[in-house]
Amino acid sequence: MCSNSFQHLIAVSGRPVNFHSLNSFTLAAVKSPGAQQLKWIPLMFESARGTVYELTGPQDAAVVVLIHGLGMNRKMWRDCAEALSDQFRVLAYDLAGHGESSLPSHMPSLSLFSNQLRHLIAELNIDSCSAVGFSLGGMINRRFAIDYPECTDSLIILNSPHQRDEVEQKLIEQRVADTSDGGPQATLQTSLERWFTPEFLAAESDIVNEVGSWILRNNPAVYTQCRQVLAAGVKELIDPQPPIRIPTLIMTCEHDSGSTPWMSQSIAKEIENSKCVIVPRLQHMGLMEKPDLFISPIREFLADVLN
Repeated sequence: MCSNSFQHLIAVSGRPVNFHSLNSFTLAAVKSPGAQQLKWIPLMFESARGTVYELTGPQDAAVVVLIHGLGMNRKMWRDCAEALSDQFRVLAYDLAGHGESSLPSHMPSLSLFSNQLRHLIAELNIDSCSAVGFSLGGMINRRFAIDYPECTDSLIILNSPHQRDEVEQKLIEQRVADTSDGGPQATLQTSLERWFTPEFLAAESDIVNEVGSWILRNNPAVYTQCRQVLAAGVKELIDPQPPIRIPTLIMTCEHDSGSTPWMSQSIAKEIENSKCVIVPRLQHMGLMEKPDLFISPIREFLADVLN
């Protein structure tokens, strides 16, 4: 088990940190020369099955798992993880074939990703968790809740697709085909334009550049296969039987063209006593563009259902 020293902060001035000398759940806060404040840096670990993860927050707190979207990695949750880790045990990890995790052992599917999470929490001796999923991650956490309801305390589904009409389905299938032909770069520019508001793109934010670099680092074949999961996987999540009966918060953005307000409202109708929030103005990556608009309702929801 972990010692109580994991929340200790280490201030380093102009020297590299020997992370191997730290306790396995220490947060290293590195202060570079001339910096005015410490930087929050959670340490990285790898499971026996090759899943790279970060685990922060009080040891005895309820566990909140953060599941990223297609082509992303655990780093997209930095703001959210830092904000939640003062109150909850926060587990952020890279999906198989993403970030620094190992490639999937077989063809990607929602079940493969659901099982990845189950194996990870079992290895970490976590009995149950609240699963927060963005986009593809919001499909994975629903699959997880269907497969392992006894391990799911609550769900938070962010900017995640549901039943599409014929035009919407053809659009995403075309993106799969374009990715198959040209790799992640084939759809990158149009994706960024769908994900971020024009104002945010025009500001040439470091966040936009970072997200673009994450996408381009993906294994082309695995990225295409996972995009196919995003395209086809919603069918197995529509009106599941038995229905999901877990406390659930669903959020999306007003101008998210791929995970529309109508889709979020449809998910809410299928989950009894769920709550649906539509964030005004923003697009698919509103979580990274304006994280506080998501963090506040997420904290409120978790505090309500877990306490």
